[in-house]
Amino acid sequence: MTYTHTETNLPVENEYPKLVRDKIPEIIHQHEGVQAPTRVLEDDTEYEAYLRRKIIEEAAELAATETDDHTIEEMADLEELIDALLALKKLDRAQVTAAQSEKREKRGGFAKRLLMLDSVKNTSR
Repeated sequence: MTYTHTETNLPVENEYPKLVRDKIPEIIHQHEGVQAPTRVLEDDTEYEAYLRRKIIEEAAELAATETDDHTIEEMADLEELIDALLALKKLDRAQVTAAQSEKREKRGGFAKRLLMLDSVKNTSR
């Protein structure tokens, strides 16, 4: 697959300040001829907060996809953010995979496509 950027223009994408990929300011300068205002997030706590916000942004973009190629693009963005969060927290992907396997064993996956129609609290009165 050759990467092509898909425009979505969701409200969450237009909230600033926001974390951007390393080459975005350079790309903006090349295409628009202006320097985008940026600063480096030196503080790990602040960086983590912006990573988490960006994960929400990319998840919203994934939810809005309409083609397989766009779905792959947004999943790749989420994977990049997960990798960044793993690196920041000094965690290993194997830990996530182990937790995923344990949760699947205890609670199941999503293969059965089950849709819960209401809360048990709402139906057990």
